[in-house]
Amino acid sequence: MSGLKVTFVQDDGVEKVIEDATPGQSLMEIGRFHGVAGIVGDCGGGCACATCHVYVDEKWQAVIGKPDDIEAATLDMVSEICRDNSRLCCQIQMRKELDGLRLVVAPNL
Repeated sequence: MSGLKVTFVQDDGVEKVIEDATPGQSLMEIGRFHGVAGIVGDCGGGCACATCHVYVDEKWQAVIGKPDDIEAATLDMVSEICRDNSRLCCQIQMRKELDGLRLVVAPNL
């Protein structure tokens, strides 16, 4: 089986298309490994820093789902740039249902 595809749109408008994402990896790990600008992951994926904040493309929101209470509280730290489609990509695991996913990296504060 070939890898799964995910597109990160960086704050500068450059699209990073990753076509070898592995199921089970967090989107933060995938973004960092591929050098996506703005995916920092200071806390290492512990849902504690909001440095992997992304906006989920509208057509993928239902598949991704809403953040849990802990993630929502972490997103509150960056409430001035949060939107209805905000998520921390450390909390989203790549899976086959997400093949083709498109995310926009939130601006760093």
